[in-house]
Amino acid sequence: MLRLLTDENFNGDIVRGLLLRQPDLDIVRVQDVGLAGSDDPDILVWAAENNRIVLTHDRATMSDYAYERVAAGKGMAGVFILNDRFPVGRAIEEILLLAACTEQAEWSNRAVHVPL
Repeated sequence: MLRLLTDENFNGDIVRGLLLRQPDLDIVRVQDVGLAGSDDPDILVWAAENNRIVLTHDRATMSDYAYERVAAGKGMAGVFILNDRFPVGRAIEEILLLAACTEQAEWSNRAVHVPL
């Protein structure tokens, strides 16, 4: 099962929908782990240390920081980037599909746009 971390501005309706559909989904928010207000590099460090894939709507900077991290030889569990205008129901379906059909290690050191 995938281990997920949502960044601060990730749509809460998606998180609630994910947990309603799959209550045992391993997902936490940055707000729940003391990272509220943290910048992207700090979130990526915490996610890497805790082997969590970051869920974000931040197409502008998060992927750049993720690529910089990988280029510097620092590992990360991965980043899933979802357009913030993507329909909530479809976002839930896509994330649940990834959680059901893929393994954590498949996303190591990758930043991908969802849907794939």
